Amino acid sequence: MSVLAPETVSLVDPGLYATGDPHPVWRWMRDNDPVRRYDATEYPAFWSLTRYDDIRTVFQDARVFSSARGILLRPHAHGKDPGGGRTLALTDPPRHKALRTLVADWFTTRSVRSLEDAMRGAVRRVVSRAATLGECDFVTDVAARLPLYVICRLMGVPDHEQEMLFSLTSKAFGAGEPETRSVAHQEIMAYFVELMYRRMDEPEDDLVSALVNGEVDGQLLSEEDILLNCDNLLVGGTENVRLAVSGGMKTFLDRPAEWERLRADRALMPTAVEEVLRWTSSATHIMRTVTEPVMLRDRPLEAGDRVVMWTPSANRDERHFENPDTFDITRRPNRHLALGAGTHFCLGAMMTRTEMRILFTELLDSEYRIEQTAPAVPLRSIVVNGLESLPVRISAR
Repeated sequence: MSVLAPETVSLVDPGLYATGDPHPVWRWMRDNDPVRRYDATEYPAFWSLTRYDDIRTVFQDARVFSSARGILLRPHAHGKDPGGGRTLALTDPPRHKALRTLVADWFTTRSVRSLEDAMRGAVRRVVSRAATLGECDFVTDVAARLPLYVICRLMGVPDHEQEMLFSLTSKAFGAGEPETRSVAHQEIMAYFVELMYRRMDEPEDDLVSALVNGEVDGQLLSEEDILLNCDNLLVGGTENVRLAVSGGMKTFLDRPAEWERLRADRALMPTAVEEVLRWTSSATHIMRTVTEPVMLRDRPLEAGDRVVMWTPSANRDERHFENPDTFDITRRPNRHLALGAGTHFCLGAMMTRTEMRILFTELLDSEYRIEQTAPAVPLRSIVVNGLESLPVRISAR
């Protein structure tokens, strides 16, 4: 089968990810033009990276490849990212380390383990609720609920307010009309304004209190910085798990023998989780900005150049993964880049893996079977890779 060269395909066209297949294009680029220059369109000009080694090199060099000017391609019309240089994801050392230190205690091994029983209870309630619906959307009714419950708990959102926040995040980060998403996002920010002021008056043992009362370089964070970081933690704490679990479930539904293999041998769960992360690769792209002239392979990059890393391509690079287009729950080694690398390696990596392990384990242990009832709908996005919806029926076995 012939593969179209990138001249005929736009990697910044959301339609490619909703109705097409970018993997043949990325494969061609890995083989023929792994560091490729794209001229400005409605997006700024950028260098495109598709090989594992190059992407890992950029991830690990925060001095030359900066996050502070944004980590996603933005259309010219959208202007600069308001979080640039201010949030955990959009800062460089040493400020990044200082911000990370403020919140790191909630993502340690001890903290994650202390939440495991609560996570199991939450999953059981979520699955039982979904089963009563008959047909449901696995993405919103199952996969999205556990990570939101966990991050809400860490941020100090009271139990009785979590369903409201779930409804708002479903609208804000879903596939509805832009105006609806914008209004929902404004309501989320308004909620965190209120929660921020509550924690200023009465601090508690939670992430919002840590941001409100913590200091960076001897100074309290501004109110705007607190809100931007709350938003960053909410998105970062939910998106990876939602996309990985729903994409993983779709993969298992397409390959029922692998699901039954995992049911029969739970010792495979750790490698299965890693393979789901590699296979789904929820971040379609991550961007960095060059701070000084540097050579990448044989290409000269100048200060100010944008570098776009296609992480799903890195995780299918034949130079690092044997049979990369095969889903293999026994794959070892599996040093994927789905959770990043270097300074910005995902703060919640252990939490993400634990949530996935518990959710898949509870589904396998439950009295329910899961059947897909209609075609899955991929997201129309150049930012995140995954499903908008996965219609299923959850019923007693």
